[in-house]
Amino acid sequence: MTFDPAPADDQPIELVIFDCDGVLVDSERIAVRVDARVFAALGCHFTEEEIIERFVGSSSEIYEAAVEERLGRPLEAGWHLPYKHLYEEAFATELTAVDGIAEVLESFGLPFCLASNGGHKGIRRNLRTTGLYGHFEGRIFSAEDVARGKPAPDLFLHAARTLGADPARCAVVEDSPYGVQAARAAGMRSFGYAGGLTAAHRLEGPGTVVFEDMRALPGLLAAGFPVG
Repeated sequence: MTFDPAPADDQPIELVIFDCDGVLVDSERIAVRVDARVFAALGCHFTEEEIIERFVGSSSEIYEAAVEERLGRPLEAGWHLPYKHLYEEAFATELTAVDGIAEVLESFGLPFCLASNGGHKGIRRNLRTTGLYGHFEGRIFSAEDVARGKPAPDLFLHAARTLGADPARCAVVEDSPYGVQAARAAGMRSFGYAGGLTAAHRLEGPGTVVFEDMRALPGLLAAGFPVG
């Protein structure tokens, strides 16, 4: 676990905002594997290492721009539709909750919500598949709700505004550089989960605690971290 303090005064946390993929559901490993198949079918080859480095936690705009750059041409409207079933089938048979997250949510002592770059339909499907939907029903925010997804701060600020929370008193739980960058841009503290595909050093930075065991999160939140 690492800690890098942010230049702000210490304030109690009043809302915890969870990312979904890689934080609540262990979907990134599955998605990276399927992404590689899709890119190969498009004639646009990325290694799994490149996919992790460039796309995990990114917005669809970042994803599509990189694919178009490598292809050397624009993607057609609806280009992804023939490949949707590959993700849906893999998630239906392989998707599990992130280790430890279910027990954390069962006894969580702070208000919380979800804010993901994924679409509402996919978020709901993945939460239902893993049995986590009941924890977040009515408090799910998607990049579909705002003009810009992560790494822009729009989504986190939208979630905080909707739930009446001061951004300075929000904590974000993320597993990607795009996510912690969005949290910092929103003026929120971040807890970078490095128990998945993203290396810990890629999550480090101002106002961020990096940790590897999800079961440690309640203690980290309760302790807070001095930021002055």
